[in-house]
Amino acid sequence: MITMASQEATTAITAEMEETIARISSHKGVEGVMIMNREGAIIQSTLDEDRAKTHSAALSELTAKASQIVGLLNPYDELTFLRIRSKQREIMVSPDKGFILVVLQNPHISEE
Repeated sequence: MITMASQEATTAITAEMEETIARISSHKGVEGVMIMNREGAIIQSTLDEDRAKTHSAALSELTAKASQIVGLLNPYDELTFLRIRSKQREIMVSPDKGFILVVLQNPHISEE
């Protein structure tokens, strides 16, 4: 049963996510923004469906593995940010307790 308070909280969270996505998307070179849960289920995305599914599956696994490695190296530490840069693209991953924020950008746009 969904109460009015939980419905209002969900609406506030959704509005906050939309605001965050809009703010990040406005930056030069940003090609896509995605918010997913820790298991890789897409909550919101500016990517097309196929691309979002591909990225969410791969990046949720990578984030889990990177978190595990950080914890192995130092049990008192935790992963706070992950950046992957290739020749064409940069992927920034910011994991939180329940969500993972992913930003895809073309790093060459800002260099022009």
